[in-house]
Amino acid sequence: MPIREARESDAAAIARIHVDTWRTTYRGIIADEVLDGMSYDAAERAARSRIAEPEMGTFAYVAEEDDGQVIGFVWGGPDRDNNPRYKGEVYAIYILKDYQRNGIGRLLLTAASARLLEQGLGSMLTWVFKDNPSRAFYERMGGTLLGSKPLCIRGRDYEEVAYGWEDLNATFNI
Repeated sequence: MPIREARESDAAAIARIHVDTWRTTYRGIIADEVLDGMSYDAAERAARSRIAEPEMGTFAYVAEEDDGQVIGFVWGGPDRDNNPRYKGEVYAIYILKDYQRNGIGRLLLTAASARLLEQGLGSMLTWVFKDNPSRAFYERMGGTLLGSKPLCIRGRDYEEVAYGWEDLNATFNI
């Protein structure tokens, strides 16, 4: 399964994966009006902007089929909350439903970890919805449950939990 750095031409595929994965994973967890109101166009514009003009230290990788179809992605970079212990962060990791549970998440998370290590960030965390049915993935990948925080989306409160990895080199054998 090829994993490579995202290009601007991947923006539409990344947007499709983002929107479709939210709708399949979070239906019944996130309010329907939020999921139904997601826009491929808006998600594509955001993805294109992040790829074309990345903030300092941020990156994106995609997983693709042998035919070049993008089926998953990961965004990452420095921790956005200046956590004193966890210096890197995976901002998002999404894989189309039909391709989940095939090791693609492991490949993407490993690629993100390697990039963070290249940047001198030897630890990382990620925030996920508490009710995310895929939370066990982070535990299987060696993540430690760190805590929770509220997240407000369109006036509704949700809870996110953080998983952390203190030593990326040891955890991912990079």
